[in-house]
Amino acid sequence: MEDIEEECKIEGEKYNLKINFFQSNSESEIIDMIQKSSIYKSLIINAGAFTHTSIAIHDALKILKKPIIEVHISNIYQREDFRKNSFVSSVANGIIVGFGTDVYLIAIRSINNLLK
Repeated sequence: MEDIEEECKIEGEKYNLKINFFQSNSESEIIDMIQKSSIYKSLIINAGAFTHTSIAIHDALKILKKPIIEVHISNIYQREDFRKNSFVSSVANGIIVGFGTDVYLIAIRSINNLLK
């Protein structure tokens, strides 16, 4: 995870974007971070298994007035049927899946384009 964070910070510097990296296995901590994200210009989220189950994360994201990119390291549409449902997708500007950890770098580039 530290390698991904470092790569993201380097990628962000290319676009003059400061990257704040946050990871949690707690739904409530993720929601707290989303609600505190007003100080950021955008949000990239990999909600993991909460993608398929959390209406609360959906609702927290829905009220944000900023670009949101949903990412998944694996292609969730090639996995089990229940993983094909995402409560995040409907509130995201875009979805990037299946490119391994490069999804984060692609998302940073995409955010840069959305912020122009």
